[in-house]
Amino acid sequence: MMPDVPGGAADDVPLWEQEHEEGERLQKVLARIGYGSRRVCEDMISAGRVTVNGDTAVLGKRVRPLLDEVQVDGVPVGVEPGLVYFLLNKPTGVVSTAADTHDRETVIDLVPGDVRVYPVGRLDMDTSGLIIITNDGALTNAVTHPSTGVEKEYLAEVECPPSGVSPGSIRRLREGVELDDGMTAPAQVSQPAPGILRIVIHEGRNRQVRRMCETVGHPVTRLSRVRIGTITDPNLRPGEWRELTLDEVRKLTASAGGGRGSRLRR
Repeated sequence: MMPDVPGGAADDVPLWEQEHEEGERLQKVLARIGYGSRRVCEDMISAGRVTVNGDTAVLGKRVRPLLDEVQVDGVPVGVEPGLVYFLLNKPTGVVSTAADTHDRETVIDLVPGDVRVYPVGRLDMDTSGLIIITNDGALTNAVTHPSTGVEKEYLAEVECPPSGVSPGSIRRLREGVELDDGMTAPAQVSQPAPGILRIVIHEGRNRQVRRMCETVGHPVTRLSRVRIGTITDPNLRPGEWRELTLDEVRKLTASAGGGRGSRLRR
């Protein structure tokens, strides 16, 4: 008969696999991703502000970073390691793809290359402005899916008389215009200066703002995106990037309807 082995079969399981199965203590995870000291995180848990997979968490709860969904105050904050979030002010002439068959400069070339990332949505090559670059697929889907209604705000310089764009044209843009791929949803449109339109949409059709303006007789001569949901930064110069803060990512996730399970990490 074989002698008993202390610890049983578990002794044959590598330590990292045991930790993966058991998970980490929730307060430790929350502290690691930026919610404060462990004591602060324990107070958050005790106050009932934290849930794991939909259930209110208790002190001592363990979570598995790759499997469990953690929410604080109803907003997913997830704990998957290795996620990054860059905000880039894309210059004109740069393409919004992860790679380009014509060897043109891409938005990926302008941010750190330590991890594999991709742009959230696209800006055409002649359009400048804010674009988020990340490796968080869930957040990407949440921000780009039309059903979440995440707003994108643009400043468009258009061809028009010295007096500016007519009230009738602005009204048409607000109500929606017929494009070759269907009617656009109502947009928020204002004219802060003659020939400058501020346009807010939540759809993501190809070259949509340019096509909308051309349809009402005012072709765009210059276009820049200045806001994505809750994210804006007027001090970020073309070609510059920075990391999004934990608070910015949380607010963007909330504006996208909870982020569809996005696992945020700072």
